[in-house]
Amino acid sequence: MKTEKVWRLGGMGDMQILPGSRHRPPMKKPKWIIVLVLFVCVFLICAYIYPPQNSSTCYVFSSKGCKGFVDWLPPMPAREYTDEEIASRVVIKDILNSPAVVSKNSKIAFMFLSPGSLPFERLWDKFFQVIWGKISMVDAERRLLANALQDTDNQQFVLLSDSCVPLYDFEYIYEYLMYTNISFVDCFKDPGPHGNGRYSDHMLPEVEVKDFRKGAQWFAMKRQHAIIVMADNLYYSKFRSYCQPGLEGKNCIADEHYLPTFFQMVDPGGIANWSLTHVDWSERKWHPKSYRAQDVTYELLKNITSIDVSMHVTSDEKKEVQSWPCLWNGIQKPCYLFARKFTPETLDSLLRLLANYSGP
Repeated sequence: MKTEKVWRLGGMGDMQILPGSRHRPPMKKPKWIIVLVLFVCVFLICAYIYPPQNSSTCYVFSSKGCKGFVDWLPPMPAREYTDEEIASRVVIKDILNSPAVVSKNSKIAFMFLSPGSLPFERLWDKFFQVIWGKISMVDAERRLLANALQDTDNQQFVLLSDSCVPLYDFEYIYEYLMYTNISFVDCFKDPGPHGNGRYSDHMLPEVEVKDFRKGAQWFAMKRQHAIIVMADNLYYSKFRSYCQPGLEGKNCIADEHYLPTFFQMVDPGGIANWSLTHVDWSERKWHPKSYRAQDVTYELLKNITSIDVSMHVTSDEKKEVQSWPCLWNGIQKPCYLFARKFTPETLDSLLRLLANYSGP
């Protein structure tokens, strides 16, 4: 029998009858919800630790492709720029937003960084009329740009070395460069000792380690980009002062870091992130492979001109391979128009083989 308690409220006749304790069955735990939450947590943790590397897999999760976990977080508040940075960025923005100079006779300025005469002069004479200057590295690159910019018909600026050779005829290379609106500047992030390990905190606040990039010095650059390189003194001065071999025990090479870092900061979407000049680093030495007469064959040229994916390997313990397709106006095409390092003894073989090469 159930018992009932009777309560009297003051002197009134109202009565409230409250039931006594009742035995309740234990609540069923929603186990399926717990399992689902655990599954989602494990999935997110795995996705963060092991992000998908295949582009098709990335697009399952985002229409913008792969993004790191940091991209999911709210953006960090922007730091306050110095007066020098504000002035520099205003000039750069104005140049990039200005319409391109229209020329009735658009030309490409081929700039050779050479300690002396060109060993492949006969080959380049066959390609076009050669002009070169006896100067070196980043200062030399800027001087070459300054001289080439004086001709307003020059719309593209290509930096080559004395051991470079063309892989196609002039017409194909001209159209490849003239009919696109990007610059071909090699640029990738290397967290290892030969990448970010060369960064100096003295470059702060203008150059932050998150923007520090690496790449080959051989570029093909549109006129607007050539102008902002010449206009830049703020970022260039940081590399001139704090990116030197042996400084602070680091082996910082300015020509490998200045331009990639500069464009990463001011116009990352305006560059292709690969160089048009092929270099073979497969021997893992301080200098790339040099091709001698016996190396120059039809198969060698075919292998180089068939490459349509740009690849970089980081210098840390992971030796991560970073790769992306070489897209020209959204179409995957061969990555390279030029190649190095060819020794002078290869000249006759190159003249014979390249006579049959016009385009893909």
